[in-house]
Amino acid sequence: MKRLFEHYGIRRMIFLYFTAAEIVFASLVTLSLYQRMKAQYISSVTEEAEIIVDQTAAAVEDYLQRMIKLSDSLYYGVIKNADLKDPSTAEKATILYDSEKERISNIGVFSGTGELEFAVPAARVADSVSVNELPLFSEALSRPDALLFSPPHVQRTFAGSEGQYRWGLTLARAVEIRERASTHQGVLMMELLYSGLQQYFDNVSIGTHGYIYMIGSDGEILYHPRMQLIESGIEEESQLAASAVRDGTYSERYRGENRHVTVKTVGYTGWKLAGVTSDRGFYLNNQKNLLFMGFIIGLLAYILALVNAYISSRITTPIRKLEHSVNVIESGDLEAEVYIGGAEEIRHLGTSVQKMADRIRGLMQDIVTEHETRRRTEFDALQSQINPHFLYNTLDIIVWMIENEEKEKAVQIVTALGRFFRISLSRGRSIIPVKDELEHVRNYLMIQQNRFKNKFTYRVEADDAVLPMASVKLILQPIVENAIYHGMEFMDGDGEILVKAELKDGCTVMTVRDNGLGMTEETVEKLLSGEQPHAPSRRGSGIGVRNVHERIRIYFGEDYGLSIVSEPDEGTKVTIRMPAVPFDESRNLSAGKEGA
Repeated sequence: MKRLFEHYGIRRMIFLYFTAAEIVFASLVTLSLYQRMKAQYISSVTEEAEIIVDQTAAAVEDYLQRMIKLSDSLYYGVIKNADLKDPSTAEKATILYDSEKERISNIGVFSGTGELEFAVPAARVADSVSVNELPLFSEALSRPDALLFSPPHVQRTFAGSEGQYRWGLTLARAVEIRERASTHQGVLMMELLYSGLQQYFDNVSIGTHGYIYMIGSDGEILYHPRMQLIESGIEEESQLAASAVRDGTYSERYRGENRHVTVKTVGYTGWKLAGVTSDRGFYLNNQKNLLFMGFIIGLLAYILALVNAYISSRITTPIRKLEHSVNVIESGDLEAEVYIGGAEEIRHLGTSVQKMADRIRGLMQDIVTEHETRRRTEFDALQSQINPHFLYNTLDIIVWMIENEEKEKAVQIVTALGRFFRISLSRGRSIIPVKDELEHVRNYLMIQQNRFKNKFTYRVEADDAVLPMASVKLILQPIVENAIYHGMEFMDGDGEILVKAELKDGCTVMTVRDNGLGMTEETVEKLLSGEQPHAPSRRGSGIGVRNVHERIRIYFGEDYGLSIVSEPDEGTKVTIRMPAVPFDESRNLSAGKEGA
């Protein structure tokens, strides 16, 4: 995120930060509202489930109580103290059966050995059934004071008139059967229709996806709205967890779903009703509300984005104008006016930038003046080393000629010396035409040739195009002097010096070539670096080459100057490179530098 924002402007960053903060705030508010709505929904649905479960349990208890009362009426009003062989006994039982026949399929009284005493409306027990082997029959005999209800099952005890069996449950209780003067224990069994119990669960729902199911005391499912799917193994239910819980409500995570289960125990039986509600109903019921809330949040975010855009624009516009001013100054226009506006801090920053630009402008002017002064001082100092040195050597030559009574040659040398110094002075200019520089070195070579009789010959060649070009003054003479004193002094009349000037690749190139003793590569490097390569000749200076190199670089830059190619006993070639600038165009540059 940090790297992402580094490429954004302050306006976009303000907009994004504000918008992100608002989205986070709106999301938190929405989440809070959502959680409150969810809690309220769960609370209301759970409360509804408790009410419905209580009502259903009361209805089931009422149904069971009616069946218990019917069994009491059969026992105390018909069976007890009555002769079961008497036809009137069956008639009385039939009357009671008819009053509840929509809920009861069969009523039968069995002896303790499982023999049928009488039954209504069925006539006989099914051939495949031994009543005394039924668990419910045996339990009723062992618990004479209890009323027992079996789980739902297929009723196979009595043979129906149509040979059909029904789904239901059985109520059993121990009874006393009188037979003549004696009594013995028997069992009253009432086969209850499952539909009589199921009617209390039909059309009962909790919320949009809630339901009720009933389990026995051992956790067996007695009723479930998806009974067939559960029996076929397609679906499952957490009835064992519900059977282990006392009456009340608990939450569970079942098969990836959050559920809330309300448990209520049914009287007389130990059965339990479980009302199940799911959070899924909340999601579906609140889909429209969520869409509406999403629309409101989106509209609010859009409005806030517009407000943020306006605020960020008001904040950043002065900053962008100030940035533009700074960019103009950065491009080199220090005279540009700096924008000063906006908030107090931005105005203060603009004022500071303006003062900084003024200060930089003054400092740059000071630096330029100081730099040019230093360049001129260095240039003059280097050039001042040449004139006294050359004058000393030339006067030495004249003295030598006079001592040897060569007066005419001495006069020629004095005349050449005058021309030499006329060009050397050049009215104080540091830049002269190449033509004058070549004339200057000719005079010097003529003087030196008279000094060193028959030791060397020389030629000065130049293209016409290079003659009007500009050249730093007094650069050839020190190179030629170095060639004479270090290359020709010990030769016997076969020395050659060639001075050539030409234009090449946009540069003025002047070369001084000799066939003297030459130098090693190490000596060449020391010569250009300013180190003394060897003991100076008694007539040489030892400073000329480095002097020329430095003056050219001071005046034209580091890309120009001298290069030397030399091999021992082969000779030396010195190349001077300067920019090809006509002398007329270089006057302003020369004047500017010299004026500084």
